[in-house]
Amino acid sequence: MGCTSCSSGKDGVPGGCQSKGSCLTGGCNKRNSFDWLAKMDIPDYDNYEYVEVSFHQGSRMSFYKNPKSARAITGDIVLVESDVGYDIGSIALSGELVRLQMKKKKVNDSNVLKSVIRVANDRDLEKMTEARAMEKRSMIQARKIAKDLALDMKIGDVEFQADKRKATFYYTAEGRVDFRELIRHFAKEFKVKIEMRQIGARQESARIGGIGSCGRELCCSTWLTDFKTVSTTAARYQNLAINQAKLSGQCGRLKCCLNYELDTYMEALEAFPDKADVLETEAGRARLVKTDIFKGIMFYAYITEGVRGQFHQVKVDRVKEILALNKEKKKPAELNERVYESLEKVIDYESVNDVIELPMEKRKKKKRRPNKNKNKGPRNKTNTGKPAGKSNNTNKENSNSPNQSKDKASGNQNLGNKKPYPKKKKKKPFNKNRNTGSDNKPEKKGPDNKQEKSAWDKKTAKKGPENKQEKSGWDKKPAKKAPDNKQGKSGWDKPEKKD
Repeated sequence: MGCTSCSSGKDGVPGGCQSKGSCLTGGCNKRNSFDWLAKMDIPDYDNYEYVEVSFHQGSRMSFYKNPKSARAITGDIVLVESDVGYDIGSIALSGELVRLQMKKKKVNDSNVLKSVIRVANDRDLEKMTEARAMEKRSMIQARKIAKDLALDMKIGDVEFQADKRKATFYYTAEGRVDFRELIRHFAKEFKVKIEMRQIGARQESARIGGIGSCGRELCCSTWLTDFKTVSTTAARYQNLAINQAKLSGQCGRLKCCLNYELDTYMEALEAFPDKADVLETEAGRARLVKTDIFKGIMFYAYITEGVRGQFHQVKVDRVKEILALNKEKKKPAELNERVYESLEKVIDYESVNDVIELPMEKRKKKKRRPNKNKNKGPRNKTNTGKPAGKSNNTNKENSNSPNQSKDKASGNQNLGNKKPYPKKKKKKPFNKNRNTGSDNKPEKKGPDNKQEKSAWDKKTAKKGPENKQEKSGWDKKPAKKAPDNKQGKSGWDKPEKKD
């Protein structure tokens, strides 16, 4: 990652400042301060002579005098005085905000003795870059030397002065460490002035930086400057489980954010009664399980034979009433009062007109069953050209004829163009004059029986009848003699005329 202030590496790729995400806070410095007075139109007639300078990407801040000859403003990289030689830093604040910052950190003006020399040039910046490149290699060698001397300490960071005359080693240790022998080895190895500074675990994580469990940058490396003590009581007040792994931060100590909402929880807990762990009722003894602080609800459960029962939600006001009764040696019936309401059934009839509209019921038409007594006659497939009206009329006339019983016996049924229901296959009548050997070929002579079925098969006798009133289409279907009775006329194309 790199920003505009970072130098470019190989092939034009930004080298990055290795700030572990601190560029998101507004620049490469870890603790940038926003000068909200700089962009205002109000002129600053009485300019404050002190400025705040940040070193090593904001890991260290200090106050210096800013003489008028330096002509340094906020954001300039300047050379400042040091105990040995000089150092290079960036001006973070100037003007009246420095006065407020010094008052916050309780720094007196008389204690600020060092001042700004001038604005740094390119040669100063190159020398500072060389000093920063020596820090990582020096920290690895310093850890190796401390391990060889079997010292119970951890070297967390190394900071070289911009003129490479002084090196500060930051370390963490649980107790006091005798590092006199260690300083001799460091001075012989690095050939600079050595300064050892012990810091805590929180200061170490603030210098290194990182990402917290919330997914954001560590508070101590971005904006948090003072560290307050955090105890497990803060977690208990907020009803958090005492889990060391979840409550610990990157530094291995309790998270600083446990103190952020502690005051709000303490104010809400003032409404809850004290010594309300056990409540006596006629149903039994109820013990407090948990509390919902912001909703004002306490959860109790009855204990029977050492077994905890179902949870009951009880409001804070009700708990106070039960405690007052218990002090008077009285017991309520239950934790929560039952409210019985008189429920009277009021029967009311409403008009459903114009409210419910039912669709019109469609009645299914019943299918008429065919009359077995009607439309009984010989099937004449050859009478396709005759209109249906005549055939129906002849059927009506034939149904009223006195010879109807004879036709039923003989099997002459005239259905006209309509098919019978249900359709059944009927056996062909036995013909005595037909040859028994050949089923497909009919007799040459016509049938002697006048009351036989009028519908012949398509394959009929070769010789036609001698009757002059034969049908015109004899080549397709053979003509037959007209029956003597009147019912036989219904199946013929042209009935005979009587003289």
